[in-house]
Amino acid sequence: MTMTDNPPAVADGFVVRRSIDIAAGIDRVWAAVTQPDLIAQWFGDRCRLDSLEVGAGGAFGWDDAGDFPFRIEEFDPPRAIAYRWSNAVAGALDPLQVVDAHSTLFRFTLEERPGGTRLTVVETGFESHERPDAVVEDHRQGWTSELDELVALVEGAA
Repeated sequence: MTMTDNPPAVADGFVVRRSIDIAAGIDRVWAAVTQPDLIAQWFGDRCRLDSLEVGAGGAFGWDDAGDFPFRIEEFDPPRAIAYRWSNAVAGALDPLQVVDAHSTLFRFTLEERPGGTRLTVVETGFESHERPDAVVEDHRQGWTSELDELVALVEGAA
């Protein structure tokens, strides 16, 4: 089975955006962006999530970068979920709290398409960073590689 080929993420000013097509149903894609055990298979190395509702918290973790707390800002199953996450230098933040001044918001939207699901991510809020252009580029590259991993995971399980 070959993975669906999708264009890379793009940056437009302080916004990073990527839309991808996935050859899997919307429920499978929704699970991949909301269930901690599945998130940890494509986004970072681990994920903790207290519950699935607006205001719920958790953390995304990378072995080489540490843990980054997040809070769910929007929850509309199976169409949209938005995470606000602290993503400044690891260790410089309270590991259990999202620091809004050092955070960005990424929002996933899902729509059923012939043959599968279109997933779009839009990340905003980079203006508050000390080096916003570098952070935007880092996240643009990150969404390109991480969402390719999501496609491989979801399509591989289809």
